[in-house]
Amino acid sequence: MTGGSSEHGDTSDGAPVVGAAQEAEEAVERDLDAVLDTARRERDEYLDMLRRVQADFENYKKRMVRQQTDLLERAAEGLVGKLLPVLDAFDLARAHLEAEGSPEGKALLQAAGLLSDTLAKEGLERVDERGVEFDPTSQEAVEHLPADADAAAAAGDGAPGGPVVVDVLRAGYRYKGRVIRPAMVRVQG
Repeated sequence: MTGGSSEHGDTSDGAPVVGAAQEAEEAVERDLDAVLDTARRERDEYLDMLRRVQADFENYKKRMVRQQTDLLERAAEGLVGKLLPVLDAFDLARAHLEAEGSPEGKALLQAAGLLSDTLAKEGLERVDERGVEFDPTSQEAVEHLPADADAAAAAGDGAPGGPVVVDVLRAGYRYKGRVIRPAMVRVQG
């Protein structure tokens, strides 16, 4: 072979073609590294975004369950509130029928007991304590009697600090800890 060409068509010593190929290869590697870095950044951003969306969705599901539970409890509370006059009617019937002792009266009292027990299992509490200190959050004082001086002197320091419930005129009720109807009471002191 003569002249300055080789079998690959480059110059006599082959250096410029190899150098250009090497530079092109390095440029491609740099471009690939840049694309790979960009892809990794985007992947991390998308992964973070996915995690935030997933956490938001989990929080949404928990909030919806809480709201549905609250809604069901309020609906049940409304039903229990509508049953309170029935419980009051049973209380009046109990007051009149206990002395009578008839079989019909006993059956009615058993039915009243079943209804009361069922509602108690669902979270209904009766508020009708006598002899306790007046609690304005669950009781409504409809009559105030003057303090009994003899009883207060006999009780001494162990006496309650405020008025005491001496009679319950109408029972009050709590449903799952919330007062749905305060007790109407007579207080003394």
